[in-house]
Amino acid sequence: MDTNATTDNRFTRSHGKPKERTVAKVKNYMTDEVKEFIRKAPFVVMATSDEQGHCDASPKGGKPGYIKIVDDSRILVPDVAGNRLFQSYQNMIENPHVGLVFLIPGRDDTVRVNGRVRIVTDDELGQMEVELAVKFRDADSKLLQGILVEVQESYTHCPRAFKFAGLWDVDTIDCTKESQRRR
Repeated sequence: MDTNATTDNRFTRSHGKPKERTVAKVKNYMTDEVKEFIRKAPFVVMATSDEQGHCDASPKGGKPGYIKIVDDSRILVPDVAGNRLFQSYQNMIENPHVGLVFLIPGRDDTVRVNGRVRIVTDDELGQMEVELAVKFRDADSKLLQGILVEVQESYTHCPRAFKFAGLWDVDTIDCTKESQRRR
């Protein structure tokens, strides 16, 4: 990756360029480290936008391994029935690009994947032998469809944001019954 071509912009000119090590992490395929992280991740946030730039960020979850690594440049993200608003899917019809941030509870690092998608039907999921893999099931728990992501960028992301937020510090998280009732 040509560091100057990808990092020369008004922001880096004002605030400084990233370290060469940081730029070198960004690949157009998934490294073994990235694939292993995705296999262990039970949660991903999927970001999309339509042609006009209207955005959606949608949480997706399942048992670790529910997201399938097809090969070094493709992953399959199955969609379990949720609120059925389908904002992300509507966006992907108009703009077939997606940003994914994978999370593992308790870990301060993440994996980011950006790519181009193809929507996969329920029948195609069945042909690929993808099964529902969730920890909690209810009457609506079923696979509806999914996306096959052609990876354009993938990389591990540093833990600084998690440390700034103290995200996994259970002593500071408000887990009282009162806070649960308000939801």
